[in-house]
Order: sequence, then C-alpha cells, then structure tokens
Amino acid sequence: MPAFIDQHFRIFLIDVLRLGLWLLILVLTFVPLERLFALHPQKVFRKAIAVDLGYYFLNSLLTGLLLSLPLALVAWGAHRVVPGSLHATIAAWPLWCRALAALVVGELGFYWGHRWTHEIPLLWQFHAIHHSAGQLDFLVNTRAHPVDMVFVRLCGLVPLYILGLAGPVGAAGSLIPVMIVLIGTVWGFFIHANLRWRLGPLEWLISTPAFHHWHHTLAAPTNRNYAPMLPWLDRIFGTLYVPKGQWPSGYGIDGAMAETLGGQLLQPLRAEQPLTLA
Repeated sequence: MPAFIDQHFRIFLIDVLRLGLWLLILVLTFVPLERLFALHPQKVFRKAIAVDLGYYFLNSLLTGLLLSLPLALVAWGAHRVVPGSLHATIAAWPLWCRALAALVVGELGFYWGHRWTHEIPLLWQFHAIHHSAGQLDFLVNTRAHPVDMVFVRLCGLVPLYILGLAGPVGAAGSLIPVMIVLIGTVWGFFIHANLRWRLGPLEWLISTPAFHHWHHTLAAPTNRNYAPMLPWLDRIFGTLYVPKGQWPSGYGIDGAMAETLGGQLLQPLRAEQPLTLA
C-alpha cells in the first residue's frame, strides 16, 4: 500500500474510532436519561436506529470536508471586500465578547437557514429526511441529508467569516466556529432526546426538548420553532409555538420516505415523487 494511502487510511480509522468513542459517551449519557425520564415509551433499539447510526458516522466524517472549501473561499473574499477597519475593530474585542457575538450571529443564520429549508420546496426535499423520524430520541439529531446539513451550517457560519468573527488565521478565529458547531451539536442531541424535562423560566432563553419536539410534530404545523438554541429568535420573528403543559403525540412527515440510508440519500434527487412542504 502506498505511503500516502496508508496515512489517509490511518487518519480515517482514527476518526472512526473517535466517533465511536463519542457515540459511546452519548449512549451512556442519554439512554439512561431517556429510560428514567421518557416522554414517550419506546425501545432503545427502535425502528430505523441503524439508519440513524449510519447518518451519525456519515455526517460526522463528511460535513467538515464539504464545508472546508466554501468557508475558505468566503474567508478569502471577505478579506478583500469587507473593510479592514470592521475586522480590526471586532478583532480588538475581548474573546468572550467575540464568542458571544458569534453565538448570536450564528444562531440568526442557523434560524433562517433552517426556516428556508421549510419554505423553499427544493430545500424541503432534503430537510424532510430529518423530519421523517416517527420517533424522537437523541440520535435523531444526526438524521440529515449531507446537503441539508451543509446548507444550514453555511447559513450560520458564513456571516461569522464575513464579519470577521471567525477566520482561518489565529487561534481565536479558528476556535470560534468550532465552538459554535460543537455547542450546537451537543445541544441538538439534548433537544431531540425523548425527555419530558421542562426548564421553567429558562425556556425563554434556551431551547428545550419541548420547544423542538413541537417543531417535529405531525399533528400541528412544523413551520415553528426554528432556532437551534435561542427560542427568543422565534418570538421576534413570530414563529414560536410551545403550548403550555402540552406535548406532541406523534412525529413524522405527510409523505412517503425511503426506509434505507441509500434510498433516503437518493430520494431528494428523484423528481417524480417530490414531498410537499410542511
């Protein structure tokens, strides 16, 4: 085996082992919680869990690779188009201030990226895969077509690069987008979890399973609760929907979805049976 192929294979193997370790940590964290505080009674090895495991590894390995080139181009373009004084001003802020601003700006981008996947028919064909889950638990967070995941992440990360809140140069510039994605991913596992937890007044500030479960409900419109972490964005834009003391009774989409991983990846590319908007 040529040396460069052997090196890339070892890197790939290390990444798979790393993801396996993170999966073990997630399982040890969420499975006991979902058994003790379950919102809906359901099995650990539920239907389609193998497909969601496939998405976990596929998206974890592929998304960063697909994002690297467009983000590099955005950073290059922003460096030449955006006034340097703006980037210099932001660079002079304390790290905590830049991180907080990046969180809000990124959330705003993620909100609109997510909302567009529900409002634009072509984007919905890809995003519907995420909504096709008939049962919710922490692992459903990773059920997403790579095109869908890359689009939404670009919507959140591109503004950070344009404003100079993130960039390829410097520890802080490269750390901030990683932090935003990492925090958002971890929180995504929580809000998809089969948990009946409520956080009281904190639910005005931070998203919860109740907030996001209503986004996935089959019984009511799913064009609500788009924000990944900050529900007050939905309040500002008029899309907040969290009925007091109520939980969704069912989840899914109004349409047929392929059952296999390969079938789901190909379904948005087949124009003969497009899914209607949620």
